[in-house]
This record gives sequence, structure tokens and C-alpha cells, in this order.
Amino acid sequence: MLDWDTLYAECMSCQKCGLAETRTNVVFGEGPRDAEVMFIGEGPGEQEDKTGRPFVGRAGKFLDDMLAMIDLDRSKVFIGNMVKCRPPQNRDPLNTEQEACIGYLRNQVALLKPKIIVCLGRISAIKLIRDDYKITKEHGQWVEKAGIQMTAIYHPSALLRDPRKRPETFEDLKELQSKIRDLCTDTY
Repeated sequence: MLDWDTLYAECMSCQKCGLAETRTNVVFGEGPRDAEVMFIGEGPGEQEDKTGRPFVGRAGKFLDDMLAMIDLDRSKVFIGNMVKCRPPQNRDPLNTEQEACIGYLRNQVALLKPKIIVCLGRISAIKLIRDDYKITKEHGQWVEKAGIQMTAIYHPSALLRDPRKRPETFEDLKELQSKIRDLCTDTY
């Protein structure tokens, strides 16, 4: 396992897949290195690629609003992605791209030791929770893996496209808030 600085440096110079050829910036992820809650999306979008920061575009602003609904500030959580570079036209990351990046994400999780991981959308849920995960049926359900409580909710961009999913996501967020209160320190 690499330390944070070595891991960051390795990510920044990564050439393991074709996404390295088209990226503007590597999006390593951000948040406190002792965060107890980690959010994992699928991959950076256009704004994230421009800035090198996760979830800063429209979906990121909506994620901030979602967190505010449960009195959670993004400065208290770690936010990252399955892949660290933007797939062209924001397509889903290919399995080969996910495999090239998964070691970085696993290293981040090992260093962070979060109590809770929230998968944002089906791509991260399929990779991290179970390969046949069905986000439409299983969102908000909790599983424990390696001592970490994990759940998946709809990706903020999916909620922007389909506002009808928002009420059930609000329920998922309230469950997340309850889980945080049960498992995490009072810094939340």
C-alpha cells in the first residue's frame, strides 16, 4: 500500500489506459484523509476534467444540495470516482479503464479506512458492492464488506435527468444520515 503522497504522485502520472491520452487533469478525489464517509462516483465529467476536482459541475452542485439536506458538508467527507480520468463524452467507464484504476481506489479506501461508503450510481455499485447490483431495486439498501457499511444511491446526474427519483433518494439520504449518526463520531 502506498502512502497518500506517493499514491497521489502515481495517479497524476498514470498512463495505464487510453483515458490518459484525452484527459486535461487527473481527478484524484478530495476530502479529509480521516473522513469516515466516502462517496464514490463513476468518473469525472467535463468540469471535473477542467478543474481536477470531483463533482464540481451541475451534478456536483446537486450533490452538495443533497448533502445539505442531511446536514452533511462536503468538507467532512471524501469524494472520489471509480476512474480518475474523464471518459470521452462522459460515457460509462469501460471495464478495462475501471480495472486500470481500481488499485488506486482500493489504496484510497485502505488509507482512509471509512466506516461508510456511498456509491453514487450503478457503475460504482456494480464494481464495489456486487456485479449484478440493480440500482433501481436496491438503492438505499445496506451491505457490509470488510467491516465497511456500503450503500448505493442514484447518481446526482440521474436525478437531474429524472426528478421523479428524488423522493426515494431523499429517503435513502435520511437512512444515510441515521447510519452516520450510529457509526461515526460527532464531527458530523
